[in-house]
This record gives sequence, structure tokens and C-alpha cells, in this order.
Amino acid sequence: MDASVTFRDYRDRDRPACMGLFDANCPAFFAPNEREDYAGFLRRCLPGYRVCERAGRVVGAWGRFGGDLNWILLDPSAQGLGIGSAIMDEVVGAARAAGLDTLRIAASHRSAPFFARFGAQAVAETVDGWGPGMHRIDMRLAL
Repeated sequence: MDASVTFRDYRDRDRPACMGLFDANCPAFFAPNEREDYAGFLRRCLPGYRVCERAGRVVGAWGRFGGDLNWILLDPSAQGLGIGSAIMDEVVGAARAAGLDTLRIAASHRSAPFFARFGAQAVAETVDGWGPGMHRIDMRLAL
């Protein structure tokens, strides 16, 4: 992974960058109708949502709330640099440190293969669960 990548807690001023990440990943990994859900999530964002920066620019965001991994996004231009793997390493490490033995992930059929690379198993599928043509895959990752 690129050594210039840093992780930190989300701040309100990161909202435009995070919305940009969403837009850059839509409709490839998120359904367009999810945009308002994500905007609402950011407005009421709880401690636990994180961002990663590269060269002073937010290139990723994610949150672990209890045993759930929520709203993980990565700038398409940053894919292939090991940042997604570094995010998963941080998520898994924090979950284990919190005493969890399982992480729940609600993915799309397009993002599920990423999580499967780390051992996540699909446990349910909802056709059009995120919107037309965007199927929801509920996954579990044993820690």
C-alpha cells in the first residue's frame, strides 16, 4: 500500500468529498436512489465513521458500528493501490479488539466479490434490494 495514505475520523467538512466518492461509485457499486440515504447518514454521522487520505485528498470512507461494516467507499482512481485491503485490515483489527467474532456486511452484488476476497460469506440475497438492478447481498465475515 502507498505509504502516503493516512486514516482518521470523519469530520463534517469531509461531507463534500464523501459525497463525491459516492457519486464516483454510482451506479457501478451503489444505486442512485441510495444517494439521499448516504447524505442523511453523513448528516447524523456517529463516531466510528472514518476516512482515508492520499496526498491530502479523501480517497476512501467506511464505518464499523458494533458488528456492522457500513458505507465503505473507495475512489475508483485509488483502486488497485492496496487501500481497500488496508481498510479491511483496520476494520477487522478493530472488531477483534472489541471482542467481536463476526462482522456483518450488507453489500451489493457488485461489491460482494471484494468482501469475499477477505473470507466474507453470502448468507442472503435480495433481488433489487438496493434499487432496480442493484441486488443486496448480506454477508458475514468470521473473525
